[in-house]
Amino acid sequence: MVESQNFASARFMTVAEVAEVMRVSKMTVYRLVHSGDLPAVQFGRSYRVPETAVQEYLRAAGYGRDSSTG
Repeated sequence: MVESQNFASARFMTVAEVAEVMRVSKMTVYRLVHSGDLPAVQFGRSYRVPETAVQEYLRAAGYGRDSSTG
């Protein structure tokens, strides 16, 4: 789970914001959250995803790598 952090400086994104950044549908983001691939915090009926979690997910998926090599 989430280790001890300073949550005062943490930035959280809505599912819609994550979907826009990742260029996928909101349903895809919900699937990632429910499968545990993308950590999120639930507030009532809505989810918030830490901005760092989105960055780490994209980095692990290879986003930003030079795909012309190989």
